[in-house]
Amino acid sequence: MTRRTRRNFDPTFKLQVVQMIRDQGLSVGQVCRDLELVDSAVRRWLRQYDAEQAGQPGQGKPLTAEQQRIRQLETENQRLREDVSILKKASAFFARELK
Repeated sequence: MTRRTRRNFDPTFKLQVVQMIRDQGLSVGQVCRDLELVDSAVRRWLRQYDAEQAGQPGQGKPLTAEQQRIRQLETENQRLREDVSILKKASAFFARELK
């Protein structure tokens, strides 16, 4: 019995598959057969896309460019909050040392 290697798909491909189902009205089963995809993965991509369209972050890697940018900005925002926290602690420490 040979094991199948896990296939990775880029967000652009996933978005194209979702748009084929949503815009062209193709069934999930038909798209899976045509593109040799697993049904559960495509359904997960559909849930991810629906969540992103509703303004929620969804799970996994973002599909749309907007969600990719939002995740990037959230990560940067978190890092900056941590930097500010460290600077506040350092300034309080040095203020005590000067007294």
